[in-house]
Amino acid sequence: MAKTAGFDAVAGARFGVKTGGGMLTALLASTALCVPAALAQDAPVAAGEVQVPETTQSVPNQSIIRTIAVAGAQRLEPQTILSYIQLRPGQVYTQEAADQALKDLYATELFSDVKIAENNGAVVIEVQENPIINRIILEGNKRLKDDKIQPEIKLAPRQIYTRSKVRADVARIIELYKRQGRFAATVEPKAVQLDQNRVDIVFEIKEGPKSKVRQINIIGNEVFSDGELRGEMLTKQTGFLSFIKGNTSYDPDKLAFDQQKLRQFYLTNGYVDFRVVSAVAELTPDKKDFIITYVVEEGERYKYGDVAVDSQLRDFNSEALTSRLAMRTGEWYNAEQVESVIEGLSETIGAFGYAFATVDPRYDRNADEKTMGVTFVINQAPRTYVDKIEINGNTLTQDKVIRREFRLAEGDAFNSLQVKRSTNRIKSLGFFQENFEVEQQPGSADDRVNLIANVEENPTGELQLSAGFSSLESFILQGSIRERNFRGRGQTVGLSLNYSRYSRSAQVSFTEPYVFDRNISFGMDIYRRDYNSFNYYNSNRNTTYESTTTGFSMRAGTPLSEYMTVIGKYTLNFEDVSLGSEYYSDLDGDGITECDPLRAGRYLCDALGKRTSSIIGGSLVFDNLDNRIRPSRGNRVVASVDFAGVGGDVNYLRGRLEASKYWGLGSGFIFSVQGEGGYIYALEDRGDQYTDDVRLTDRFFLGEPDMRGFDIRGIGPRVLRKTIDSTTGEVSTKRSRWTDDALGGRAYYRGRAEMEIPLGAGAREMGLRPSIFADIGAVWGLTDPQVNNIYQYTTTVENEDGSTSTTTTTTTSPTAPDGSDATLVAVEEYVGDSPKPRVAVGIGVNWNSPFGPLRIDFSKVLLKEKGDDPKTFSFNVGTQF
Repeated sequence: MAKTAGFDAVAGARFGVKTGGGMLTALLASTALCVPAALAQDAPVAAGEVQVPETTQSVPNQSIIRTIAVAGAQRLEPQTILSYIQLRPGQVYTQEAADQALKDLYATELFSDVKIAENNGAVVIEVQENPIINRIILEGNKRLKDDKIQPEIKLAPRQIYTRSKVRADVARIIELYKRQGRFAATVEPKAVQLDQNRVDIVFEIKEGPKSKVRQINIIGNEVFSDGELRGEMLTKQTGFLSFIKGNTSYDPDKLAFDQQKLRQFYLTNGYVDFRVVSAVAELTPDKKDFIITYVVEEGERYKYGDVAVDSQLRDFNSEALTSRLAMRTGEWYNAEQVESVIEGLSETIGAFGYAFATVDPRYDRNADEKTMGVTFVINQAPRTYVDKIEINGNTLTQDKVIRREFRLAEGDAFNSLQVKRSTNRIKSLGFFQENFEVEQQPGSADDRVNLIANVEENPTGELQLSAGFSSLESFILQGSIRERNFRGRGQTVGLSLNYSRYSRSAQVSFTEPYVFDRNISFGMDIYRRDYNSFNYYNSNRNTTYESTTTGFSMRAGTPLSEYMTVIGKYTLNFEDVSLGSEYYSDLDGDGITECDPLRAGRYLCDALGKRTSSIIGGSLVFDNLDNRIRPSRGNRVVASVDFAGVGGDVNYLRGRLEASKYWGLGSGFIFSVQGEGGYIYALEDRGDQYTDDVRLTDRFFLGEPDMRGFDIRGIGPRVLRKTIDSTTGEVSTKRSRWTDDALGGRAYYRGRAEMEIPLGAGAREMGLRPSIFADIGAVWGLTDPQVNNIYQYTTTVENEDGSTSTTTTTTTSPTAPDGSDATLVAVEEYVGDSPKPRVAVGIGVNWNSPFGPLRIDFSKVLLKEKGDDPKTFSFNVGTQF
């Protein structure tokens, strides 16, 4: 009514309406305007309410803010809320001012809802505060664990919940999954209301599959097919063998890398003008796959123009270097070949002491004749010398352990080949990071260079406990502890224990690579080894003899050159060979049992007893392998001789020769050839036409795992005891019914050719390393042992009480016992003593499986001799814990 009255009065004045009651109307209007103020002064003040000062004058015909009250606040004080806005008592209330106040309050992100109401100058601000976060919960994440996602989330307990912060965290989580190639990942945030205005924030994650590359399209290529170009790319299409090829997930970085790979491929084939016009990756609507499209321009193919070397160093003749270049004018241009020449020239001038000399290619491109001339400019630089050798980052390893591996000393002329060799030697220690490199930095003068070794130490202590199953040894338990850098001096100390059903061993070892800081190595091993030899009969594995060896060995070595080392060794063994009681009988009828040659065989009886072996030996080793664990190039040759007879009971001379060579063929292919052979010569005459002068336990044996395709000790001389089939009277042809005793030989050879095949990233992540191989070998050279037949006969004896008893006797002899009705039950045959090669080919796979290292071999025997024991499949697996 007051507003209406005021409006009427103003309107009447504006339009000049003459009324007899004009004075009365104005009086009523002013009275009406004063009523709310009087009522407000009489009313009590509400909580959070701000009043207009009494001195404030009323503005006719407009709403004047008299009071401002705050409702709904729980944690915040009303005065704090009012400080965020510009509304004040005494101001004119307008909708624009109210809207601005709403914006200011929402901008604080403290409120989920705000309302402003005004009634006759009384302004009420009703707020609903944002809740406090109680905790953050992640659900559905399996591929990315909480510790990977939590750092990306900015919200935290006891913070104020806001929608904008939640949206930002959702975006961060999705971006994290995109980096993992999961573009279909979704995140649904939910707020679970709790008491006291608190909430739990739950991020419900659906990870989805990795977004694969469904198809790679190439447009514009005419010279090379799509398949050839895809083969050069790191990214691969999904397909039947995707799990082996790997790299089928989309990665923007790989997309850029593949463009460089394409350009490199074309430049290698002479297409200098090649370029990638565009590379577009489109996500399919289901967000599961990408389709990548390359648009390329191949251009024309170029040939070499004039090629030459321009040496500005006086030590190198330009014409001589030019004549040795791999490329010739008129051949197709090859950018990879150019880089190879630059690398070779840089290595050559570095070997002559020019550390800072550079080789710059200068190109002369003729677009009309489609030729590319190349001049390799060797820039002028001073001959350099090693100023200082600095070692940084080693906290445990002593400086001298690293410094003694340098092939250069301070003050020496710089040599890039020696720097490279120093890098490899330090890597071979196994104490530091794999990507270690010796850095070169300018020294105190232009002709000085500093060599810097910035190392990062890796753990060198190894504690391993393993259990597994082997096709050779049945169940295996192994334990070892070793420190390869004992006290930071480069020393190696170790203790190992091994136990299986057929072998047991314990060994303590120590190695000092530099005795008294001289280039002389020393090592010692103390050991105990128990071994049970065996044969098979009716598919059952039977122990034939037990061999126990207790002893120690000492070795010392010194290098003759950078790659040649001589090693001397002394070994003292105490051996005890015994047989089971079933191989003993009373031969002389005096009640004393002895080894029965007819039961055990003369070869086993001769091996029985205790003896001492005192062996002195030496080895000459040439080794320039690039890696001792998994070599990819280089050679290793070992020639060794052992002489037993410096005291002790055993006398022989034994020689062995081993050689191996590795080639890195590129793209991860590694081809290797290995060979070895040996001969042992007895220095004693054991005086029996059926007894070999070399004892059984000193001979060479060959089979799995050294010779794949054959069972353990499955090659070489052996005695086969074949049973007679009782129904047919014929010799059984089933090998499972034969007794097989391997005798070993005095001479052997073994060779192997193997190609390791690289797989895609997916297979490499699984630890798969397949290879194809061919093995060849033989063992031979024994004196033929006496072979016998096994007979059974029945004897009937009349007892004192008049009854009779029947006894069945089994005897072994070359011929049937005289005067008995004996039945032949088995025959012995000596076979396998031949130097003819046994050959097997196959496929093998090494797999670092989740339950331990696994090796599987499938072999096919191409050549074998009578008595050899082939084996198609073999495996070995264990678990580390």
